[in-house]
This record gives sequence, C-alpha cells and structure tokens, in this order.
Amino acid sequence: MRHPNDVLFSGEKPFPILPAVDHYAGSEKLMRKALALQQQFGPVFDVTCDCEDGAAAGAEAEHARMAGTLIASDENRHGRVGARIHDITHAHWQEDIELLIAAAGQRLAFLTLPKARGVADVSVQIDALRAAEVRHATGRSIPVHVLIETHGALREVWEIAALPGVESIDFGLMDFVSAHRGAIPASAMTSPGQFEHPLIVRAKSEIAAAALANGIVPAHNVTTELADLALIRADAERARNAFGFLRMWSIHPNQIVPIVEAMRPDYSAVETASEILCAAQDADWGPVRHQGKLHDRASYRYWWELLERAQVAGMTLPALARQRFFAPQ
Repeated sequence: MRHPNDVLFSGEKPFPILPAVDHYAGSEKLMRKALALQQQFGPVFDVTCDCEDGAAAGAEAEHARMAGTLIASDENRHGRVGARIHDITHAHWQEDIELLIAAAGQRLAFLTLPKARGVADVSVQIDALRAAEVRHATGRSIPVHVLIETHGALREVWEIAALPGVESIDFGLMDFVSAHRGAIPASAMTSPGQFEHPLIVRAKSEIAAAALANGIVPAHNVTTELADLALIRADAERARNAFGFLRMWSIHPNQIVPIVEAMRPDYSAVETASEILCAAQDADWGPVRHQGKLHDRASYRYWWELLERAQVAGMTLPALARQRFFAPQ
C-alpha cells in the first residue's frame, strides 16, 4: 500500500512539519537544561541556542564555539537544535556562521536570522551560510528561519518567505513594537493587546499569510507570562486558532508544555484523520465516503498534515495509523 507522502504531494514542495515550540536558551547552563528537558519529553519541541542576545559583548566567538560544541554533542539526542546568529549590522555575524558550521554543520537543525531590514539582508546571510556549508563539506543545506521584527522586513515578508531554503517566518513582537518609536503602547507587548492592536494584528496576519502561501511555517512570538500556565496556553491557542500560527517561541521551561498542548490537534480530529486516511489507502487514494461525506485527495492532504503534526507533538496515535504510516521502514 502506498504511503501518503508518495501520493498526495507529487510535484509539490513538502510542507515542513516542525515541533510546535521553539525554545530559546542563551547561556550554556540554560542550553544544557533545555537539552535535558528535550531528552525527557522527546523531540516535541526544538531548542535554539541564542548566539545573539545570549553572547556577552566581546565574547561572541567563545559563545558561538560553545553553542556549536553542544549542538554537535551527544546531549543533542534528537537532532532538533538550531541557533540564532547576530543580525547583519553586527560585526560578528559572519564569524557566527563560520564557527557554528565548522563545529555543527552536520547537526544544526536550522539557523535563525534576526532583525533583517528586508529581503536583501536575508539573501546576503543565506549566501554566506551556503558558502560555509561548501567550505566545511556538510553535504546539506541547513534550513533558515527568519525573524520579522522591522518595518522593512514586514514590507517584504512575501519575498522573504519565497526565498529558497527558508523554512519558517517568525514574528519578533518586542522589537517590532519598539520600532514604532512609542506610537504603539507597551500594552501591545502583552495580552490581550498583542492580539488586538491593529498594527500588531496586521503584522501577525501578514506574516502568517505569507508563510503559509509559500509553504513554510509561521512561528508566533513569545508570551511574557512565565508562571500562569492557563494564560500561556490561552496565548498559544489564540495564536493558533485566530491567526494560523503553527509554532510558537518559548523563553522559559514552564512555557513548553502549555504551548505544545495548545498547538497540537484535538484527539477527536486525530481519530477522524486516521479513519479517513486508512480508508483512503485501502481505496488506493481514490475518493471515499466517511460519515456521510465525500473525501478525496484535497481533504486527504489536510488530514495527513494534521496527523503528522499530532505525531510530532508526541500524541498517541490510533494503532492502525501508527502501524501504517509511522512504523520504521
């Protein structure tokens, strides 16, 4: 029987199925703690080693070497660790790339580019990354995540999302609000303002639309709430259900589980997806009837990507779907 990946997306660029949480860690201590949590929970969240805000002034090289060493180590058990480098106006961004690729080019899950002023900045940094991959014979093109946190990047977000190698477009709320020189109140950095201020709503909607239209993942900004798990979950649910974000940043271990729970599919939808897809596979991916409704390849793609997201989120899948679609080959 043919697998969904072999049938449903012929000739199309596959949509990236990424963990729903991108957890940021700046210091070596926090990076190691995050990796230990990832070993405990499994690869239901990514870790980003922050070589931008995490590096002390004057110690950028040491910080990048340390991050690269950790990414290449056995502590990175699942291969889901990326890094954020300095922005293009910082003197150290090229050395960040060089040191990270030299140390961990085979294992780096993605590279995040901050504070781009537009598509030209992103193109320059991607070209530098590709050149470093060749120099260090990585044999692979590392996926790129781009932070949208400036006026210029938002204006050109559709062009940025269309660049080859870009896998995710992330919203940097704090810097974006700051870029408005006080025109947006501080209340828009937290909830409910971050979901209601018209300029922020416009930015989030445009980022999500550009990402999804170009077949890549939109990633939502952090929530500043660290203790109230219900509020953290509510922010993630609103980002997912009202704005279409499929991924969200985390800056504290307390945030990881509520975001994963909020972003993952409802289990009843997972059961529906399993029933429809198993019936479709039995029909060799021709149309099928399920609970009085007709399904064909258009709806199969929807249900398959939902099932993949459930699997990445660590949900227990129905046995038949697990056996048919996710068993080791």
